[in-house]
Amino acid sequence: MHTLKEIAQLVNGKVIGDEHYKITSPAKIEDAQAFNISFLANEKYLPFIETTNAGAIILSQNSYKKIKKSKLNFIVVDDAYTAFTILLQEAEKKASQQTNIHQPNFKVGKNTQIYPNVYIGENVEIGDDCIVYPNVVIYKNCKIGNNCILHAGVVIGSDGFGFAPQQDGSFKKIPQLGNVILEDNCEIGANTCIDRATLGSTIIRKGVKLDNLIQVGHNVEIGEYTVIAAQTGISGSTKIGHHAMIGGQVGFVGHITIAPNTKINAKSAIASSIKTENQVLSGIPAFDIKQHFRSTVVYKNLPELDRKIRMLEQEISRLKENK
Repeated sequence: MHTLKEIAQLVNGKVIGDEHYKITSPAKIEDAQAFNISFLANEKYLPFIETTNAGAIILSQNSYKKIKKSKLNFIVVDDAYTAFTILLQEAEKKASQQTNIHQPNFKVGKNTQIYPNVYIGENVEIGDDCIVYPNVVIYKNCKIGNNCILHAGVVIGSDGFGFAPQQDGSFKKIPQLGNVILEDNCEIGANTCIDRATLGSTIIRKGVKLDNLIQVGHNVEIGEYTVIAAQTGISGSTKIGHHAMIGGQVGFVGHITIAPNTKINAKSAIASSIKTENQVLSGIPAFDIKQHFRSTVVYKNLPELDRKIRMLEQEISRLKENK
């Protein structure tokens, strides 16, 4: 447990509020409780200032100036991303000191089959009637529900891809302190990787089916009974609704929301949130699939259309000259 004054000294920041307020651990701004500290590096999350239960927020001077009134405690720093990274590194050190790295403790449920060369980390829980095929790796603190199938080479709980850019052009690794939760009846294809959350959990809801070679970033949430084909990549903190159907090699940017029952054609790029349910999308960037197909026809005819436009321009020029 640390006071805000101690944390501010650690991250080279200034406390605005009660410097003697005590904090036990970091947490995501939307999940934080009174004993947690969180951060705000992206101003799209400013509305959370009004709803968060966090005991304190780390943020930049520019972000702080945009807050009208708040009873929260703040630590103002030059770079919120880097400051929170330093705080996470301290939390990671404490966690590693408490971990038994020699003989991990884990729980495996009834009738679950564990094949050779599987690694199961500290505090992992695997439910009943699961199948874990060879060479699967399940990192510490991850939770696997009942009746799940993990095919060969699956990695659950590897570090999320998080690095804070520094002034000298280098990058500081952001510790990933969360976990992965697979609910019941999930199937994960061979060599698919699901990264642990920075804070909180990366969540794969019940009944989700993931094909081979899929990358799921940190803090992603995939809704119930969604199916995703091979080689799709989902960037961090994206939330996909229930019963979505996603083709192969689809790319998602981070921090967006995909409405339930969305269908996305293969090799599409999703660059922004999809707010309306039951859409069928295709393209780069993706949009309504019928419009996409019509646009494709026009695209194929562009050389001929260009030729006709040039002929019309020449004819217009001649008509003007003959006036």
